[in-house]
Amino acid sequence: MTDSTTSLRICALCEAACGLTIVHEPGRVLAVRGDEADVFSRGYLCPKGASLGEFNDDPDRLDAPLVRRDGEFVEAGWDEAFAEVARGLGAVQAAHGRDAVALYVGNPMVHTLGISLYFAPLREALGTRNVYTSATLDTMPKSVACGLMYGDPLAIPVPDVDRTDLLLILGANPFESNGSLWTAPDIPGRIRKLRKRGGRLVVADPARTRTAAAADRHVRITPGADPYLLAGIIHVLFAEDLVAPVSSDRFDGLDVVRAIAARFPPERVASACGVEPDSIRELARELSTARTAAVYGRLGTSTTRFGTVTSWLIEVVNILTGNLDRPGGTLFGQAPHAVPRPAEPFTTGRWHSRVRGLPEVSGELPTATLADEIATPGPGQVRALIGVAGNLVLAAPNGERLDGVLGDLEFMVSVDPYLNETTRHADVILPPPRPLQSPQYEVVLARRAVRRVARYSPPAWPLEPGRPSEAAMMARLVHIAAGRGPAPPPDAVDDAVIDRALRAAAARPGSPLAAREIGELAARLTGADSVERRIDLMLRLGPAGDLLGSRPGLNLAVLKENPHGVDLGALEPALPGVLLTSNRKVQLAPGKIVADVDRLERRLDAPRPGYQLISRRQLRSLNSWSHNVGSLAGGSTVCRLRIHPTDAAALGVSDEQPVAVRGRHREVVAVAELSEAIRPGVVSLPYGWGHGRPGTRQHKAAEEPGVSINALTDEQEVDPLSGTAVFNGVAVELSPVTA
Repeated sequence: MTDSTTSLRICALCEAACGLTIVHEPGRVLAVRGDEADVFSRGYLCPKGASLGEFNDDPDRLDAPLVRRDGEFVEAGWDEAFAEVARGLGAVQAAHGRDAVALYVGNPMVHTLGISLYFAPLREALGTRNVYTSATLDTMPKSVACGLMYGDPLAIPVPDVDRTDLLLILGANPFESNGSLWTAPDIPGRIRKLRKRGGRLVVADPARTRTAAAADRHVRITPGADPYLLAGIIHVLFAEDLVAPVSSDRFDGLDVVRAIAARFPPERVASACGVEPDSIRELARELSTARTAAVYGRLGTSTTRFGTVTSWLIEVVNILTGNLDRPGGTLFGQAPHAVPRPAEPFTTGRWHSRVRGLPEVSGELPTATLADEIATPGPGQVRALIGVAGNLVLAAPNGERLDGVLGDLEFMVSVDPYLNETTRHADVILPPPRPLQSPQYEVVLARRAVRRVARYSPPAWPLEPGRPSEAAMMARLVHIAAGRGPAPPPDAVDDAVIDRALRAAAARPGSPLAAREIGELAARLTGADSVERRIDLMLRLGPAGDLLGSRPGLNLAVLKENPHGVDLGALEPALPGVLLTSNRKVQLAPGKIVADVDRLERRLDAPRPGYQLISRRQLRSLNSWSHNVGSLAGGSTVCRLRIHPTDAAALGVSDEQPVAVRGRHREVVAVAELSEAIRPGVVSLPYGWGHGRPGTRQHKAAEEPGVSINALTDEQEVDPLSGTAVFNGVAVELSPVTA
């Protein structure tokens, strides 16, 4: 019998980034537990983290590349697969130009070291304007709001949940999601501690989620009406002289905000948001009088018609109550490593999409228009696609249309471990190694964490002979995209990134590295490979780093000596240093956002649809790629249309009865689940379903395929400031299915 080994691991399955203890033998996980000594998560373990071994060992995961030959997938060697990628992409670039190749990257970009390190080099090498990511299906409104207010789209404050006295959550369910744009392991435990010290939790949500059920008060708001509630709160703050001091030395635009708030008194917004005027006033008073308070909103506030305006109003409430950049309020995340900052203040619309004229944001176009760019002939038409870790058919609005046009591409390559609803259209599939064969360091999530921590997980077991790491796969794609072919060594990409970073660091005024040779600095970096050398450099150049021996501080060797992580303490106020606005002040009233308030006001009295569809989180479900894991499937993790009993009675629908749900483009049939947890007039479907299609190989998921919520959403409807698709508050029609 083979002896088992125990490895420590940062879980990469969600944004909580918990520390795990993995017991394994060669090629097989035996047990997963929470790491009690982890400096951040302190032993917390959720069902998704507990299933990491099943994710890792899933027999449906691909271990070799697939190449399409005569319409069928066949296994190929790595050199053959990359040669085919170089041939296919090169032919499209040569015939139609660089914009003919599109890049899409899914949300594992923020969880996976290989993707997060190579996204920027790959985008630069491609030289295309057709870049798309899951951000415009999720987080982009928050990035736009914070970018316009603070000058940096990554400067997103997070609730200081461990020190706050009042937490208001809108459109989020962190008890099941584990947080989003908010890296805070064990939210339920943190809320228990909040209550123990006398604090309160208030949740505004159309559904009684697990988070809402745990709240001191649940406000059953109308879907998509969060901006009206927030505007009403701001009106009360001004009307009752409850605004905290807002210094003109640090903030611009207070009078503009005051004038806007005057247009949204509680009596005017109450009907639209479904909240009584007295309740709006009470919320405003509680937020202003609490010793500390924080307002937090997520998917239900972002993926709406007014996602950017709502995200802005959340920031405004935190500012007007004196809680921005304050312990116990909201604080800017502070990564322990060096984070590149924009050279210029944030802006949008540097170019626009070819078909619908939608603006660029942060170097990418809205995913909602990708199908247009593929399907519409003419100069600049997208003819090839690189898809990295994203199941577009299930993730994108009107995904059925994308399902239809992906087959029209001249070439498609997917980096993905599964043959799924999207990758079945590819010409080449490049599967990454199993999760425990890759290193892990939180490049992105460290800027969203509620504490300043640094942790590193080396691979738990080695790669098979001849198998490239995820980093090497991405580096070879960089070479191919740049026209160098698949032959150059993958390390060359990392060496170029390191050289550029060292030169930039040495060139900064007053830098202690200025007088040192770049080659000598590079030689000081440690690590088993070029990826570890990049992490070492990021740590050394960071705020807590040793500046390559210039002072005591962090480096990769320190993290390896402390496998449970290094705790650098609680977040601290960061203004004005975090600001990149032109005048180094917070912009309370950015012009582009203020201009959209007129649209918000015009819709205030618009008639409501008969039924509004919202998405739903599930504790044991992780987008589209957890339904193939046995321990996470079944039970409550099923695809059901949640509907209030009153609505069901009016429709003549009983529990477990099929219901036809019609959106703008098509109809699906879902099974009803009667529940008083949903607001009347609102129905809910979980996200990421719609499995079992021909040509896929996810056997467990196919047993309970469910229906895709994005067969009902509309790619033509987006938040105009961010280009983000509307997934919540979608108008639908319902009818019982009797046959």
